[in-house]
Amino acid sequence: MAQSGRGQEKGYPIASPAIPTSDPPPYYGGARNQGPRWNPRNWSRRTIILVAIGTIFLLIAIIVGAVEGVKANRYPDYSPINYKLQDTYSGTDFFSNFDYFNGYDPAQGFVQYVIHYRDIRSLTDKESSYLPEASANALNLTFASTTSAVLKVDSVNTNQFTGRNSVRISSKTQYSSGLFVFDVVHSPYGCATWPALWLVDETNWPAMGEIDVMEAVNGATTGNQMTLHTTEGCTMNVKRKEIGKVLEKNCWNETNSNAGCGVEGAPATYGQEFNNNGGGIYAMELRSQGIRVWFFPRSSIPSDITSNSSTPDPSTWGTALADFPQTDCNINQHFGNLSIVANIDLCGQWAGQPSVYSQQDGCPSSCTEFVTNNNTAFETAYWEFASFKVYSAT
Repeated sequence: MAQSGRGQEKGYPIASPAIPTSDPPPYYGGARNQGPRWNPRNWSRRTIILVAIGTIFLLIAIIVGAVEGVKANRYPDYSPINYKLQDTYSGTDFFSNFDYFNGYDPAQGFVQYVIHYRDIRSLTDKESSYLPEASANALNLTFASTTSAVLKVDSVNTNQFTGRNSVRISSKTQYSSGLFVFDVVHSPYGCATWPALWLVDETNWPAMGEIDVMEAVNGATTGNQMTLHTTEGCTMNVKRKEIGKVLEKNCWNETNSNAGCGVEGAPATYGQEFNNNGGGIYAMELRSQGIRVWFFPRSSIPSDITSNSSTPDPSTWGTALADFPQTDCNINQHFGNLSIVANIDLCGQWAGQPSVYSQQDGCPSSCTEFVTNNNTAFETAYWEFASFKVYSAT
């Protein structure tokens, strides 16, 4: 019998190979055919969407950060300007370049502003009624020599029940730009005093702005304050280059009780310490790029200020004491037609506030009582100016 196979040899039937009847089960895991996770071709749709959203947010953050960084670092180009001397206020005719204020104090001070004898003839009967009983020229509250000019508070008369006599003067010339160099020998100080050396358009405040170059109250022990007061739209929350202490950043007169945007100097920049050091120079530059104020003690005044053969160059003076850049304040729009003003107010909206007069500065009684009865307390309440010089761009 012929052999047909091993199975048949054993007497067992030969089985046929199995044929699949359905698809294999799905694959749920393991390493089969899985590429690198960083390869986008191996990402799920959900992963791709999440990565895309994250990328968009990252790009937005980078762009916003870059824009804010540029914004925070904005700063005007204070390129050097060539200046020439325009006006000089000095010598025996110092006060002939100024008008004397006559009338009630706009700052509600306990003061009687006295006009110069030369102006009495031009007063109307109504205006003359503002004059104190003593004649204006007899009080001798302003006088000038070849070396300096003095403006003072009355320190002779007692029982000044309607306010003590003082003076407020404004330059006959107005300015919208320039470099102003104030040589100050003595600054007023003492309880109840509120002196200031400033620039303002007295007929159009605050529309044309106010620049306080020197200002303090009472004992003036904390130093000089340099401040801008404007209409809305002038702020200093920007990059600045200054060595003074920032007090406020919004210059709008309707914010912070009209505190303005101020910068404070060291104690030696005003008051008794300033006077003991022989005073010094305050230089204020007003230009479209901004407003800057420098202070130089008597012992370290730059040679381009003291020399009659040269003109000042602020680009060589170093960092200003106060810097008010035009970054978020249109200087040309907010400042113009400004007169130079010097005055010594008494009490009023700042010095006379109980929180300032009594609590902060420790002055006795009430402000008005002190002014009324203590004439000799005002012997240090006087300005002494060697000169004012105003330079214009060539």
